[in-house]
Amino acid sequence: MDVCTYICVLKLEQAILSTKFKSDTHKAVLNILYSAWWLKTTMSKAIKEYSLTHEQYNVLRILKGKYPEQMCVRDIACRMIEKNSNVPRIIDRLEIKKLVKRTNSLLDKRETVISLTTSGIVMLEAATQSITEIMEGIIDLSATDAKELNVLLEKIRENEI
Repeated sequence: MDVCTYICVLKLEQAILSTKFKSDTHKAVLNILYSAWWLKTTMSKAIKEYSLTHEQYNVLRILKGKYPEQMCVRDIACRMIEKNSNVPRIIDRLEIKKLVKRTNSLLDKRETVISLTTSGIVMLEAATQSITEIMEGIIDLSATDAKELNVLLEKIRENEI
């Protein structure tokens, strides 16, 4: 069992070596942050073998959602999970890997549009399969629990700005 998996099976108190929380809400926020870190670290291992970062994987996933349509950089940026991502730089790296293709828009020559290449689709499918297998192996939630968790997380973000 690797360190990440070992840490994950611990309660939050054991993982961060603290039992003092201002409230259950404070503990819940720390638990969300810690769980997000854990999931991101676990997913990083899965996509590392494909030489992808989270942000690159996310761009490929977004483009696949619109495939075969092209998307402008601005629309990709709006859909990113991590909103402060440098999308043009991410696209540059994906283009070097020949996973996406950048062209000028037919409607507006000033706008650049991005599309997935066949290699990009193949890479995304393989990385997604790897992530899915890992997540199915470590996340043990019933459909009811998953729905409830989604409701609670969305409730937390009700006042999102």
